[in-house]
Amino acid sequence: MTLLRDEALAGAFDRAAPRYDTLVALNPGYHAHLRRSARRLGLPGDGAGARVLDVGCGTGASTAALRAVLPRAEVTAADASAGMLARAAGKPWAAPVTFVHASAERLAEEGVRGPFDAVFAAYLLRNVADPDAVLAGLRGLLAPGGRLVVHEYALSGRRADRLVWNAVCRGFVAPLGNALGDGALYRHLWRSVVDFDTAGAFGQRLARAGFRDVRVLPLPGWQTGITYTFAGRVPA
Repeated sequence: MTLLRDEALAGAFDRAAPRYDTLVALNPGYHAHLRRSARRLGLPGDGAGARVLDVGCGTGASTAALRAVLPRAEVTAADASAGMLARAAGKPWAAPVTFVHASAERLAEEGVRGPFDAVFAAYLLRNVADPDAVLAGLRGLLAPGGRLVVHEYALSGRRADRLVWNAVCRGFVAPLGNALGDGALYRHLWRSVVDFDTAGAFGQRLARAGFRDVRVLPLPGWQTGITYTFAGRVPA
């Protein structure tokens, strides 16, 4: 199948937004994994005084993870899908979050300005047309010594992990997506992982983008070998 990109993908997420959290809730460990990745930003204490950008925030699951780990950070959350962003902005937040309707490629045009102490990007990079350009843009928003964490589906390269991913998508994700009326989106999300970098290759991509001390860290549970935290920093 042809992957969805740009406006077509944002439109698919707009249509799926009212039902998106229903499917996410069925994924064991989804929210706990996001919190683990947020902790891997390594910001001190409760985030007081830190500016954090949550790019590709969707319906706010990644934002909630940041708020749980860094309750006093100043959080800006952006997404290309107006429908997903409206769901996120409509949730109760214990501390203010600034929500911005902007794609990862157009953050500056929509008023998102650095420097940020950290950038968190969950389930984003495999969905953009030019990951290298997006990484360059995010690097430019970070302060010297600033930290990037990418939380992403990226297969290990082992045949067994690819088989598990395809089995889960074929037997569960795609049928449920069809039942919810969002089949095209979930077929895209299935294929986007298969066509994306392996975990090792994405770690190398981060290093080529100028990030240092890059770490490729697997997440536990059934998604071991399928979902990773990628962490790096801008040179001080």
